[in-house]
Parts: sequence; C-alpha cells; structure tokens
Amino acid sequence: MSDPSVTVRFSELRQGAASHEHAHWHVLWGFEHTIEVELEGGSLRLGAGRALVVAPHQRHALAGPRGARCFVVDSHDEAHIARLAPLAGQLRTADASVAHLLRYLAGRPALPAAAADLLMDGLYSGSLPESIGQRRRIDWSALEAWIDAHVAQPLSVAMLAARVHLSPTQFAARCREEAGLSPMALVRRQRLAAALRLRGAGVSVASAARQCGYHSPSALTAALRRDAQAA
Repeated sequence: MSDPSVTVRFSELRQGAASHEHAHWHVLWGFEHTIEVELEGGSLRLGAGRALVVAPHQRHALAGPRGARCFVVDSHDEAHIARLAPLAGQLRTADASVAHLLRYLAGRPALPAAAADLLMDGLYSGSLPESIGQRRRIDWSALEAWIDAHVAQPLSVAMLAARVHLSPTQFAARCREEAGLSPMALVRRQRLAAALRLRGAGVSVASAARQCGYHSPSALTAALRRDAQAA
C-alpha cells in the first residue's frame, strides 16, 4: 500500500503560475525543458536532471516554455523531513543513474509507489549542491526603450515578462516593487511620454494617437488632460 504522507507525480508546468507556498516539503526534478524558478527573492534554472528542495512555506514561482515537465514529490514523512532539512533551497544535479531513472519513470503509464523513495535517494548522488542565484536583474532602461519602440502595438504583461525572462506573475510583482507601478501603468506612462514628444514636435493628435497605440484621438486627448491636471 502506498504511503499517503508521500505523493509523486509527473507534472506539466502551467504558464504563469502564481507565487505560492506549501505546508509540506516539496521536491522538483527537472525533466523536459528548463524551468525558471524564483524562490524567496533568488532565481535559478531547473534543467533536466536537476532537483530543487523547497521547504514548507518557502514562497516560489515557476515559469517555462509550453511543454516543460518535471517530477514533483510532496512529503509529510518524518524520515524524509530529517533528510531534506539540510537541503532546503539547494539545487542539485543528478548523476547518470538518476538521469536514467527519470527517463524510465517518464515512460511509465503510472508512477510506481517506490518512485518517491527512488527520487529522494537521487538527491544524494551526483554533483555537490549549488547555491541559489541572486534575483534576476531587470534592465528597466532597456525594457522602457523596447516599450517605446513598440508603443503602436497592443502590449500585454506576458509580452513584457517574456522580455526579461520572468513569468507574468513574477514580473508584475517585481514591477510594483522596483518601478513603483503596475506593468500596464508602466506601458501607459511610456505611451503618454511618446505622445507628448510627438505633440511637442507638431504632430497632430490623430497621428500621435495612432503612432502611440491609443484607440482613438479622443483617448489620447483624455490622457493628455489627466496628465495636465496631475502636473
């Protein structure tokens, strides 16, 4: 009979998974494609054959390409907890035997009950643990320049996040924290600044609205009016 305190699954990454935490120990084994992980302010790349140990209540978020898959072990087991505690927040790389195990398990129609213990054992083989990296730096000047070059187009949070290699959720949080406004407020600010430059150069309201991505000249006029009132 399988141990209800330990579960293992083969999971496909959901796009833009929000930052979250678990009340139990959580081990991720990368398998297909590279998954970007933000773990309590740090960032790392979880590639095939690499494992990350996440302690209870450590906030984390995942981002990766469509089709990215990993093995997930969730454990409340006391024996596992004693072994996992020293590995919290560590990224480890498997040796050849564990990499072979991952390929074998991925090809099974259902994961055997022993899979969790096998994956746990795999944490102690292979290379020495790697420290989690520093938070991925966002070059805000470069991002603003990119927005300026694309203000005529519809822009989304996902598009901005992709430019800096973060999930939409991660990027939105970092934007509020570091730039002091939401992603779409950042777009609106850059769009308005571009429109003001065009108007200052004598471009008509209709043409400036079209070049800066406003739905209509009246939308730009309203934005200009709000900016003047706030000044």
